[in-house]
Amino acid sequence: MPSISQKAMHMPSSPIRKLVPYAEDAKKRGVHVHHLNIGQPDIKTPEKALRAVREAKIDVLAYSRTEGSEVFREKIANYYQRLDLKVRAKDIVVTTGGSEGLSFALGALLDPNDELIVPEPFYANYSGFAGAHNIKIVPITCSFDTQFSLPSIGEFEKLITPRTKAILICNPSNPTGYVYSKEELTQLAQIALKHDLFILSDEVYREFVYDGAVHYSMLSFDALKEHVVVIDSVSKRYSMCGARIGFVVTQNSELRAAVLKFAQARLSPPTYAQIASEAALDTEAHYFEEVLREYSARRNFLVQALQKIPGVQTAVPKGAFYCIVKLPVKSAEDFAQWLLEHFALDNETVMVAPAAGFYSTKGLGEDEVRIAYVLEIDALKRAVDILEKGLEAYLA
Repeated sequence: MPSISQKAMHMPSSPIRKLVPYAEDAKKRGVHVHHLNIGQPDIKTPEKALRAVREAKIDVLAYSRTEGSEVFREKIANYYQRLDLKVRAKDIVVTTGGSEGLSFALGALLDPNDELIVPEPFYANYSGFAGAHNIKIVPITCSFDTQFSLPSIGEFEKLITPRTKAILICNPSNPTGYVYSKEELTQLAQIALKHDLFILSDEVYREFVYDGAVHYSMLSFDALKEHVVVIDSVSKRYSMCGARIGFVVTQNSELRAAVLKFAQARLSPPTYAQIASEAALDTEAHYFEEVLREYSARRNFLVQALQKIPGVQTAVPKGAFYCIVKLPVKSAEDFAQWLLEHFALDNETVMVAPAAGFYSTKGLGEDEVRIAYVLEIDALKRAVDILEKGLEAYLA
């Protein structure tokens, strides 16, 4: 029997989705599962995006342009310009989700065995994208005790070798909710210029920042325009995860041309999803004001409720809609699986994402989970109650 590739055998399973079979089995037993494991918002998609698809008059569902329609890219550029970022339509390549955009950017920037420095914990699929291109992730660990702020320049420079090509950040962060300060981003800019590195900045949660925090884009550094690649998406911003529309943004023309070659190999991004996304860009400001109020209230409730549970610690997220939670258990993965297989409170249970899969360094995050506060507050109250009772039963 022929064997599959070593690359395939070493591809990591998603910590977000690996427990799905246990959740499905629980549902078959009639147990209601509260999903805190995945960043699927319950916020309504803007009506104008859905209406644009319903009203589209298309006789032939044809290929679109590889880099996305010109009208759509112009509207994306206008969006960035409203944020005082100097982006032109020609700086943008539309992709099938931000995930495809990041994969294309990694393929265009790094050769096999090149090194990519990533602050950990990080979005788990970064490991999959890097593995698909035979890129080596070099983690730099951010501490729970400092709310996952960036280590010093000196700590970064200890990791730089002749094979280091880029630094990848997520701002605001999935899975921690950390929002990088302007000083931290300036530090990264200095490292990139000094060592001639690229910076990939995943900014899909840009709109979601709390407590008066300000999101600074890597695109705001004029000196870095040849070094910066931004990955963006409509998925979280407009609660359109199923649209699978993202974009790569860079002013580096050579890099953009390379990304376009990868995009040409998959032909074009989906037409209907571009129609919906183009309409979504006209969403009024009050939509985000309401969404921010809702997520801020959910975050406040969740953090306060979790901190009341004996032995539980939580970092306080400043953005996105995730938090990392330390539990009084040796294996959060075993506990998460046990909740789905063996525990229910009034025929309800909770699904969380074990956090070890968000770290590259073995042994880290074993007692942590990522919780996504994407459920309304009444559901969160119920989920936290189930989690507390489940912990009591598990520890007993």
